[in-house]
Amino acid sequence: MTVVQEFLQANAAYAANFQKGDLPLPPGRKVAVLACMDARLDPARVLGLEEGDAHVIRNAGGRAADALRSLVISEQLLGTNTIVIVHHTDCGMLTFTNEHIHTKIKQELHADADHIAFLPFSDLEQSVRDDVAFLRNSSLIPQSIEIVGFIYDVKSGKLLPVS
Repeated sequence: MTVVQEFLQANAAYAANFQKGDLPLPPGRKVAVLACMDARLDPARVLGLEEGDAHVIRNAGGRAADALRSLVISEQLLGTNTIVIVHHTDCGMLTFTNEHIHTKIKQELHADADHIAFLPFSDLEQSVRDDVAFLRNSSLIPQSIEIVGFIYDVKSGKLLPVS
């Protein structure tokens, strides 16, 4: 059985008992969570979220610049008033530079991706501080929005505040 077939089988079991089809469009807890796409990080489990509670936006590194469009829509059109940023230990974004991935793409794909900032970082805590500052300084995010940052420890499962 392929992974897609496994997904379809799991979805059939999920849909058979599904009871949340009447949830409202805006997130009930008025929060947007921006997290890394790493498979070891499950924002719903880490934060105790259920369907309908929050917008969960994921990208490589949980980078704010890459998620700004979604965060603006979340706040402006769907009423969120809090943004939670979650980066994590042992992140792949710590393992390369823009130059490295640009060269790799040229060599392996024979394509030019030099116009893309892949947003790697070399300091985990600083990456969280940078993303919080990026959003606080953005004219597209109102000053009234609470913005907090955390590091998720993939070994312990703990969420550590970053100030």
